[in-house]
This record gives sequence, structure tokens and C-alpha cells, in this order.
Amino acid sequence: MKDFPSMPSQTAASTSDVDAVVHALTETRARTRVLVGHLDEATLDRVHTPLMSPLVWDLGHIAAFEDLWAVRAFAGEPLLREDLAQVYDAFETPRADRGDVPYLRRREAFDYLDAVRERTLAAIARRGVDPLLHELVIRHEQQHGETMLQTMELARLPAPADALDPPLVDRGAGSGAARSPGVGGLELVTVAAGPATVGAGPVATEGFSYDNERPRHPVGLAAFRIGRTPITNATFLTFVEGGGYERREWWSREAWAWKEEHDIERPSGWTTDGREWRLDSCVPLDPDKPVVHVSWFEADAFARAHGARLPTEAEWEKAATWDHATGAARRHPWGEGDARGRANVDWRRYGTAPVGAYAAGAAPSGCLGMVGDVWEWTASEFRGYPGFVADPYREYSEVFYGPDYRVLRGGSWATRARVATATFRNWDYPQRRQIFAGFRIAKDAP
Repeated sequence: MKDFPSMPSQTAASTSDVDAVVHALTETRARTRVLVGHLDEATLDRVHTPLMSPLVWDLGHIAAFEDLWAVRAFAGEPLLREDLAQVYDAFETPRADRGDVPYLRRREAFDYLDAVRERTLAAIARRGVDPLLHELVIRHEQQHGETMLQTMELARLPAPADALDPPLVDRGAGSGAARSPGVGGLELVTVAAGPATVGAGPVATEGFSYDNERPRHPVGLAAFRIGRTPITNATFLTFVEGGGYERREWWSREAWAWKEEHDIERPSGWTTDGREWRLDSCVPLDPDKPVVHVSWFEADAFARAHGARLPTEAEWEKAATWDHATGAARRHPWGEGDARGRANVDWRRYGTAPVGAYAAGAAPSGCLGMVGDVWEWTASEFRGYPGFVADPYREYSEVFYGPDYRVLRGGSWATRARVATATFRNWDYPQRRQIFAGFRIAKDAP
């Protein structure tokens, strides 16, 4: 694990700051317990797929990460369980090996979570809070909630409880937004040429962001066109039925080799009879929902088949946030305010909503669904922005920079709203399909 001295708070924390952090820590932990609390020991302990950790490993890792940053780094105290440091270090113990290490089992893992939380709260009571370190801990646990949901979907495990929000069955104004008929993802909006800014501002003035989101920097882009919505199941099904997985000319050499080696014929979770697996339920494909669990390779092939491409990361962010009227980027596509009623995030429905169901979350460009529902693949490799500085540790981002990873943007239905910002950058290998990922297409403007 990392070796560093104690890190005192960077700013004086008020009582309201302390209360807000404690509330967020408590709410996040409650959601973690709800997520997996209904699963028995054998299910939590099992390696459901070599691609993912045992669910109980994630629980222990959450506790170890919190102890490292909220107790050791913040308060200068020794780790509660030094003997578990390597077991729960994500770099020392890669996913493929995690089923073979001596990780804690169900009861022990929950006890470890409780013991570390007691230490965290005691440190806060003595020293106050560090807005950055404690936010790191909160978001880390929330991100592992989505990782565990990916495992649960791959393993076809049941959802933990009734959804917090009901399904969107009325697609008119009562569902949070009116929806245009026939929306399938092929409708494009034009984003004018000109300057924009990309990335997050200084943490001292604008709050927490990950190092790979910084610094905010200007970009100049030619005019382009981008999908008003992500591609839907219906539109992607047309691609499948039209021989999309058989037409060699639409696939890159690497993508075709991957597809042939693994006999890929449709998105992950789709069945041959027009249904799809969502957690433990196999349901009919909803034509109006965004396609999900597709790789970058599949998204790229679809775009090529339609004379299009995937948007670059800078194009995606400009379409999501840039307000030509004010000459500035919005905090969220919709402006200010939280995501409720504007984006499908926070795993409140355990699945996607029909595209266009959140018109109140529209971006200035006219794009819908830029945050939530599905992560969106971009054309861009994962690299540091000009002036990048690793913070607070190199292994979060910098070790992944290079041509091997592609960037995804926007968050999914399983992403917590706190994480799903318009500047947040996710990344994975182009062949990966466990992510709740879809895409929208782009073209150069005529």
C-alpha cells in the first residue's frame, strides 16, 4: 500500500462541512449494504467470472481503502489490518488473482467495514474533515457499488430490493419529459465550430475532481454533428439483423479478430429470441431503451456501417456542456441543480430508461441523455490532459494512459450522481462489455 505521512486538512472545515461528509459517508454505506445484504455467503464469496472480483473482496477493499485514506493518510494512525494491505491493494492483487488470496468472508468483511467506519468517524470528531480526502473515500465506495452491479448482472443475481423509483411507463410529460416518437439514435444535432473548454477546474475553488479530469483547458473544434440520443435497442437490432456482425468491411482488423475468436454475434446479455438479461431477469428487448453492454469494437463497427464515427472525448464534452450563448461550459448539461428528474443515475430503477425520457436534462446542444443510462464510448484513447499532475497517487490514472484504453463518458443508471459529472472520465479496454456501456454516433459537419 501507499507510504506517505499524515495529510492535514487543506481547508478549515465548518460544522456544516462535517455534517455533510458524515451524512454522505452514512448514506453511501447504507446503499452498499442494501446492494449486497440479501446475498448469502456462498454467493458473495464466489468468483462469478475471472473478469470481476468476488463481491466480498469488493467489500473488504472498500474498508481497506477507507482506512488508508480517511484514517492513516488523514489522521496519521496505523492501519487497522496491516496484514490485509496487499490482499486489498488493487494493483498488488489483480482481478484474476483475487479469488485465490485470503480475503475476508461475509461476516468478517462486514465487521471490517464497521470497525474502519468507527475509526473514520472518531478521526473526524477529533480533526474535522478534509473535503478532498473524504470525498475521495465517498466516491470510491460509490464507484465500487457500480462495479458490484456489473458482477451481479454478469452472474444474473437478483436485485436487492424494490427499486427506489418505478419504471417509466408513461413517456409523456408525467415521466419527467416529453419524448419524440421514432427516436433511435440516428438523428444528429450540429455543434458549431469554435472554442470550448474541457475538463474540471481547480479543486480549491470548484471542489473535488479526479486528477485525470484536470486541468481545464481550451480546445478549438471544427463543426461536427452528434447523435441527439444514444443508439437504441431497435436501431442496433437492425444492424444485427442486417448482417452487422458478418460484414468484414465494417470492422477494424483487431475488432474482427476479437469477434471471430469469441464468436460475438450480438450485445452481451441479448438472447437469440429477442430478449436480454438484466440482473436475474430475462426480459423482452425494449426498442426505445439504449443498447447496453456493447464493446468499443461493436460501437465502432456500427458507426462505420452508418458512415459515421464515434465522437472524440472533446466533442462529447462540448456537446454536453458548452453554452454558446454564454461562452462557457455548464456544470451539468442542464445547468445547475441535482440530477433528480434530469438523468437516470443512482441505480434507482436497476436499469435504463427509454431514450429521451429526461428532456429536462437536455444539453445546450440539444443532446439528450448525456448523463446517466449508459456510459458512452468515445473515439479517444485515455491520456492525460495538457499540464496533468498525478494527485493524490499515480496509480489512479497515470499508469493507464496510452493506446490500450478508450474513454467512456457520462455515467450509467448504476453510477451515483455524485460521480456522474460531465467531466468524469471512465476508461476500459475496447473489447470489454461488462460495463453498462452504449454509445452515440458523430460525423463531421458538411
